[in-house]
Amino acid sequence: MTRLLAGLLALFALAACGKADTEPELPPPDPALWEITLASGEKAGWLFGTIHSLPEGAKWRTPAIDQAIVDADLLVVEVKDLDDSRKLAATFTRLSHAPDGLPPLAERVPTALRERLRALIAKGGYREADFKATETWAAALTLAQLADDSIGENGVDRALVRDFKARRVEELEGIEGQFRIFDTLPEADQRDLLGAVVEEDTMTAPDTAKLAKLWLAGDMEAIAREGDEGMLADPELREALLTRRNRDWAEAIGAILAKGERPLVAVGAAHMAPPAGLPELLAAKGYTVRRVR
Repeated sequence: MTRLLAGLLALFALAACGKADTEPELPPPDPALWEITLASGEKAGWLFGTIHSLPEGAKWRTPAIDQAIVDADLLVVEVKDLDDSRKLAATFTRLSHAPDGLPPLAERVPTALRERLRALIAKGGYREADFKATETWAAALTLAQLADDSIGENGVDRALVRDFKARRVEELEGIEGQFRIFDTLPEADQRDLLGAVVEEDTMTAPDTAKLAKLWLAGDMEAIAREGDEGMLADPELREALLTRRNRDWAEAIGAILAKGERPLVAVGAAHMAPPAGLPELLAAKGYTVRRVR
């Protein structure tokens, strides 16, 4: 189930960057970090676009990131219980069960994708009957994790939570909140999600190396282009998985800033990408948001 969470986070943010057979040559670290200041010029917080897993040994910390960690009053992440596999499994099982049953999984994707779906099911050692009482979104996430051989052990999120073990860590959604985003999708959108997973059923070592390099270089324009492809090219899925969540998070972050607390907000890098990323949304609320290099 831990791998399933990794797959889930990959769908929400930048795709997984796991350990390849040959470690890629990585650029010097300059991941995207923004400083939030008030109209008075007072430092109010930071935004940090993260990635859930990196190649073993990858260096991502910079002096600016280390200073933000020291200066922040609290850490704000999407999910803080990343290692609670029992809670993850229980929540997924409860929300994913469809007691009335659904059509066979193959009937929930277009005819042209059915053979690829069956091949993906077999790849995971499943049978189609295993998904008879599984909601479509849950089947999609279960199959999506087959493309990701990483469990996020080298993840930035986990490292930051450890850095803040003596300070407060707040979560924007939590495990249940993230699953409910999928659980509340209309069935048609869930089927679009499943179809997108089937179409993108593999992530090669060059793919993961490319994404790691983009993230380490802080190339937000390229990250935004990556986000315009695949399942996020579907307007309904993009609204549910990215745009609406950004709006909700901007409200939550604004409430923290209004209390005078200085948060380090660390969420998936795709949520920082223009034109409707968190930097733009907070700037629209009157904050000055400046990229720190």
